Amino acid sequence: MSAETQLICGVDEAGRGPLAGPVVAAAVILDPLRPIARLRDSKKVAPANRVRLAEEIRNHALAWAVAAASVAEISQLNILHATLLAMRRAVMALNPVADLALIDGNRCPDLLIPCQAIVKGDDLEPAISAASILAKTTRDKEMARLAVIYPGYGFERHWGYPTPAHIAALETLGPCSIHRLGFGPVRRVIAERLNLNSE
Repeated sequence: MSAETQLICGVDEAGRGPLAGPVVAAAVILDPLRPIARLRDSKKVAPANRVRLAEEIRNHALAWAVAAASVAEISQLNILHATLLAMRRAVMALNPVADLALIDGNRCPDLLIPCQAIVKGDDLEPAISAASILAKTTRDKEMARLAVIYPGYGFERHWGYPTPAHIAALETLGPCSIHRLGFGPVRRVIAERLNLNSE
């Protein structure tokens, strides 16, 4: 197959840094006949525009897939390997299958197709930008859903990231079942609560 007809997917994740919730990855094969304007790193796109672009990506891409690694998998594997697992799941779910995967960052997941890691790829490669937007909007929606199940933490506002409001809620309420127990701020709160209970 020539380079001109290769199916190239972009792959990116959302949620490596939060203290709670899954890590989500997306893979996208863009359609060169249906270009999508203003694709860039999801962190540089306003939330309303992210949602609009995500819908456009779902409607216009040749293929797209979203996958996740759970909090339990993050605890078992560590966040890096859980992220690579989510990426692998997303790429494997594509139909049609991609010929090449372009991965945001400096590490590639274990894939059955060739892959290339691109540092800051989410701002350099449109397919990776599209994956970044899908991963971010999907994870934000999931965290808003979890905020209803676990009220009081503000997951619908900070998405699980270690903001002052999240840390304050964590210290007041203690960790819930979607907190990543191996992450430093969560471990610290657990240790402090154990110390208080032992006094």
